[in-house]
Parts: sequence; C-alpha cells; structure tokens
Amino acid sequence: MTRADAIARARDDFKSGAFLAELDRRVAFKTESQNPSRGAELRAYLEQEMQPAFATLDFSSRIVESPSGKAPFLFAEHHESASAPTVLIYGHGDVVDGMEGEWREGRDPWRTAVAGTRLYGRGTADNKGQHSINMAALRAVRDARGGKLGFNAKFIIEMGEEIGSPDLGKVCDLNRDALKADLFMASDGPRLSAERPTLFLGCRGGLRIHLDVNLRDGGNHSGNWGGVLANPATILVNAISTLVDGHGRLLLDALKPPRLTNQIRSYLADVQVVPTADEPALAENWGEEGLSAAERLYAWNTLEVLAMSSGNIEKPANAIPGHANAVLQLRFVVGTKIDGLIEAIRAHLVEKGFPMVELRAAQSFAASRTDFDSPWIKWAADSVKETTGKAPAVLPNFGGSLPNDVFSEILGLPTIWVPHSYPGCSQHAPNEHILLPLTEEALTVMAGLFWDLGELPRPLARPLAKPLAGPLT
Repeated sequence: MTRADAIARARDDFKSGAFLAELDRRVAFKTESQNPSRGAELRAYLEQEMQPAFATLDFSSRIVESPSGKAPFLFAEHHESASAPTVLIYGHGDVVDGMEGEWREGRDPWRTAVAGTRLYGRGTADNKGQHSINMAALRAVRDARGGKLGFNAKFIIEMGEEIGSPDLGKVCDLNRDALKADLFMASDGPRLSAERPTLFLGCRGGLRIHLDVNLRDGGNHSGNWGGVLANPATILVNAISTLVDGHGRLLLDALKPPRLTNQIRSYLADVQVVPTADEPALAENWGEEGLSAAERLYAWNTLEVLAMSSGNIEKPANAIPGHANAVLQLRFVVGTKIDGLIEAIRAHLVEKGFPMVELRAAQSFAASRTDFDSPWIKWAADSVKETTGKAPAVLPNFGGSLPNDVFSEILGLPTIWVPHSYPGCSQHAPNEHILLPLTEEALTVMAGLFWDLGELPRPLARPLAKPLAGPLT
C-alpha cells in the first residue's frame, strides 16, 4: 500500500457516509461542560463513544479523573516501536450550550443536518468534528499499512475546554511520562480561510482587565448636580482613551509586544485576511499603523473593550450615575511582559489624573508558540502541500485562545495545529457547522500527515541545515 492508498481510504470514508454517521453519533451526546447537570454526558462520551472507537484502532485507553472533580479526561495510546516517532494528539469532547430553539429552520443542535455544503450540529466544528477527522485519518493509515501506523501515537481527550481547561495543565504535569512524545499535533479553531489549508504554531494569550469607578451610592439629578459632581462614566471612557485610541491603537508601551521580527513578517507576507460574504468587513484605518491585517491579527497585541456599564441604558434617568464599570481584554503574543502589567496600567492612570479608577485582572491565559526553527514545521507544510497542491498558510500563532502552553511549556513539545474549520463556522453560536468540501480535504490532509510520520525512521530531532527564512511554498 502507498500514501495514495491511505488518502483514498480517508476520502472513501467520507464519500460512503461512514464518517458523517460517526460524527452524528458523537454530536448526539449533550456534552455541555458549562451546564452543571451534564456530568454524566461528559463521562458517557468518553466511556461509551471514545473508548470503543480507540479500541478499534488498537489503542489502549483509560479514564483519568480531574483533580478538581469537574470533568474527566481520556488517555489513549498505541505503541509500535521505541525508535519510531511518537505524536501526541489532543481534542476536546465538551461543547458550549446547545441553544435549542435558536437554530435556523428549527434544527436540533444534537443531530447533524446537511444543507448544501454545510453540516450543522453542536460540536461539528468545535471540536468533535475536528478530532473525529484525525481519528478517521489514523484509521485510514492503519488500514492502508495492514494494521500498523508506522509510528507511536498518544491521544488526550478533555471534557473541560469550554470552561477554560481548569485541570489540563495539572493533569499533564502529573502525567509527563505517560504523555512523553516527539511532536504535538492537533486540530482546533479555524483555518485562515475555507480554501487555504493552515498550520499555526501556538496561540495568543489573553488577560481580562476590570476597570471600576465607584464614586457614590445611587444617582443624583443631572439638573441639580450637573457640573459640580464628577461623572464616573465620563471618567471611565476618558481613562480608557489613554490606553487605546479611537482607531484601536495601543497608547501605553507596556501593552505592546516586542518589535516584529523580519522572520515573523516573512511568515505572514503571503497571508491575506479576506472575510467571506457572511462575515464582517474589515474596518478601515483600524489597528496599529504600518502593519498588515495579518500582522495585526497574528503578530500584534490588541486591547478590546468587551463590555461597559453605567446607569440603566434601557430606562435612562436624568441622573448622574454613581458607578461605571468596564471589562477590557488584552490579546497578546509571545514576548509580551505580562508580569507587573496591572501595576504599570495603574501607575499610568494615576499619572494621567485617574487615581479613582480601580483595576483588577481576571481570566488570564498564556501566549505560546513553537520555535520557528523546528524542523517539524517544514515537514508538516511539505506534507500538506503534497496532499492538496496548495502551500498552507503558516501562522506564528492562532488569533484566539487554546491551551497550547500546556503542551509547549509544561510538556516541552513542538506544537503544530492543523485546523479543519473556517472563520464563518458559527462556533459558540446557533447554527454551528462545518463545510463538507473542507471536511473531505481535511481527512486527506491528516491521512497524508500521518502516513508521512510513519515514513520517518526516527523523530526529527535537530534543526534543518538551513533554517526557514520565509513563507513556505
């Protein structure tokens, strides 16, 4: 059997309907981790669906309990040779709220439904569809090689990603030996676009910043007190305007990342951010000056106002409010100095005349990415191009958040993400879906990657003779 045979088997799995039936069965598990009543469903997904599926692939598996008791994990392993490469793969089986009754045409979020080129269902994009693609590709390669993969594989499925992966780091730290590998390769999030295969090497970090101005209890008549009482809402918006201007540009140096290197610019030189018809158009004259849209999204920091509140917007009274609150979020790339950032912002606001603004941080997650000189990057990009005929976009990091730091920092692995969704998939919203043509291509991409992994006599353990210096073509 050959590489082409493995890819053909993956494609046949899709065309026969077998893969879609498998995904429909998995979507039916109502694994809403944000819903406290779904604990039995979270465990059932692992015990009733994942463990039998891994057994058919000749993986041994075990349930690993969460240290906090919130959501269990599944570890699965297939071992063939001590000298062969070992890959660690990740997926999450939990989903956000199903939002029943809000889906177009009355669709049931817990059943898949085809409409044109779309396959609807909660978890189709995030993340049941994506880890199911990877498992199906493993099956295609195993069948093509007569029951062998040609490499060692480990799989971890968590059931708490949508609640922030609270125990993933601790579980991985406690099981370092069991999770030891040469490469981490997983799938989550969207491609750059539906048409272009994508690899991303890590994730931006995130930090929520709460700003509160508490001046007095209750409101005071704006006619009787206007002009002599300080307005907390006015103070708050002006304080924020000293951090980020009216065009989304960062004003405080402590919020900015290190200068973009030529290496990062070269990776993003051919990356175009082009929204589809059902996605919002890019704003003109927004974001850091002198950067491309791709550089702003994948290589720079942004400070976004997520929510603001003062008074009652539904029934505004003729009164100066006593309180104003805002929640901001800094999305930041590797190299940003986060330690001491809140203190730096507080000192800045005091200097600008806003000592009354109270500041606190919440819900932070780390930025991380693979070393650009890792030989696994070119290996993966070459494999994807051989399968699809298209050079993949190679992004320094995903724009959003994933627990990449657990694998890159705690386990110390080179991390490569191969997403199988696209930006318009409506994840975390009604009408979540994957695209059928993209799904078929993704199955072939992963079959090619897994086949090529089995062709390596040993892990790629040192940098290429000539480090990558530009976009992969």
